[in-house]
Amino acid sequence: MSAAASFPELPPPFAQALVRRGFTALTPIQTAVLDPALEGQDLRLASKTGSGKTLALGFVIARGMPPRPRPRTGRAAEPYALVIAPTRELAAQLQKELAWLFEPMAATIAVVAGGANYRDEFRALNSGPRVVVGTPGRLIDHLEKGSIDLSQLGVVVLDEADQMLDLGFRDELESILKLAPEERQTHMVSATFSRDIMSLAKKYQKDGKLIEGTALGEANEDIVHVAHRVRAHDRFDALVNLLLIAPEERALLFVRTRAAAAELAQRLTEVGFHTLALTGELAQRERNRTLEAFKQGTVRTLVATDVAARGLDIPDVSRVIHVDPPSEDEGFTHRSGRTGRAGKKGKSIVFVPPSIEYKVRSVLKRAGVQAEWQPLPDPEDILRLGDERLLDELAQGSAPDPRLVELAGRVLSTKSPETVVAALLERIGHGGPCAPRQVRSVEPRGGQRDNRSSDRDQDRGGRSGGKAPFKQGGKPSAHPADNKRGGKEDYVPFRVSYGSRDGADARRLLAMVCRRGHISGDQVGAIRIGEDHSTFEVRKEVAGDFGRATNRPDPKNPKARIHPITDGGEQGDSHARPRGDNSAKPRSKGPRHQGGGGYGAPRRKKGGSGRSAPR
Repeated sequence: MSAAASFPELPPPFAQALVRRGFTALTPIQTAVLDPALEGQDLRLASKTGSGKTLALGFVIARGMPPRPRPRTGRAAEPYALVIAPTRELAAQLQKELAWLFEPMAATIAVVAGGANYRDEFRALNSGPRVVVGTPGRLIDHLEKGSIDLSQLGVVVLDEADQMLDLGFRDELESILKLAPEERQTHMVSATFSRDIMSLAKKYQKDGKLIEGTALGEANEDIVHVAHRVRAHDRFDALVNLLLIAPEERALLFVRTRAAAAELAQRLTEVGFHTLALTGELAQRERNRTLEAFKQGTVRTLVATDVAARGLDIPDVSRVIHVDPPSEDEGFTHRSGRTGRAGKKGKSIVFVPPSIEYKVRSVLKRAGVQAEWQPLPDPEDILRLGDERLLDELAQGSAPDPRLVELAGRVLSTKSPETVVAALLERIGHGGPCAPRQVRSVEPRGGQRDNRSSDRDQDRGGRSGGKAPFKQGGKPSAHPADNKRGGKEDYVPFRVSYGSRDGADARRLLAMVCRRGHISGDQVGAIRIGEDHSTFEVRKEVAGDFGRATNRPDPKNPKARIHPITDGGEQGDSHARPRGDNSAKPRSKGPRHQGGGGYGAPRRKKGGSGRSAPR
């Protein structure tokens, strides 16, 4: 079937471009904007995220674009269309998506955005682009420098207009719109239209027509919404378990602050997940590298703030996890819309501290979402799913290389099949980068007072009455495993050449121990941090395997060698304090988050002196 027959409603160049890109049909919003009755009208494009609004926007711009550019009157760019976006990433994404669509028309797209090199932007503008995409502040800079001339402008587009107002760009937007010719079209694109957006639309649009690909406030049916009740200091362990369910899939994690994003990315990396943070403070080159690594799959987990991730179009993000729950429905809609895009299914998961469950339920209700309230998966479920996934992959695999078949026969002639397969599974890291964690379930309570009380008690140590169950030599323990520990005969002591002088604290040491020894946090006992080395305890039933696993040098930290503590000397006493032991020194407070302190870190009682660590 020819391109024209596939898309009879489109001009032939556009139809051919879509066929080359693998499109087989238009989305509702794309079909709607092609209505001949809308030609020349100012439009408000409203549709769910991932529904094809960018291509719809391209169709609208192209409809009135002259086939050939007018002769330039100077060195400044004289674009036909100006597209304004709130962030650098969204501007770059718009340029990439519109470039292939306009290629058959020989119309080039230039991008100007904060953080980019001015020299490169001047060169792009001097090439005579038909469309300029930019962020508000950088567009003002170029208008003041005279490198952009709006006298020939026919179309202005405000993309993600609601976010630009949220970010305080109203003055910049109004300055740009006042410089544009009065005889122009002004279009607005957004997933939602707030009261402020409608006020701006009425001021600068002429009888704007609302075009809805999906009804305003309608939830994306391609996204499954799940809510988990999670205590504040259990969030990190809960997150690890969710990632272990499908470690090969892309996951986008949302937190509120830059500091929280950096902290969470570091902790996930320490336990073996390839993770990067995307925040507003990154230089443009670093932001581009981070996004490219996530898109290419070399990094499977990305931690982002709302501002940094707004409007991102990254293919095949299977899960969005709201580690910090959103405080308003529009933010929740935009976050969740990073998955379930272009007709693909996705899952949006929100962590709900019991103390603010009523607030989160209100946000979900205003967003038009019916979430499934589910218990967190337990370690047995995670291991079972991993085994089933492996069996499915083996059943669907292609015929192996004959040389490898011959090698397999030689290996099996020396050892039993079970031993060989088990060794290979261990080598490939079957089950994920670390062991699943044990997270105590949270039962729904009768009312708001119970929820608040439950979360408060849990922050104090997980038992009603506020008693701190974590003990270590008379001080708060470095690890919650001590909550249910027996005598010291149930644990085996180890020594590691990694102390406070190297940047060690209980949290980092625990993460390293679990990653290197392939154990879970509840299998680690007391931790003591010294200046040049530290000691810790491991449950006796896993200590043998732990010792063998950690006997090999660690490529991430080759200087940190782990050895069991034997009888005699300083190492003979499992409770001997390392030289310069600072386990009793107060731990510096990290960024605070909704419902608790840092990720997985229980709050210390006033006057407490011990170090705390996540499970």
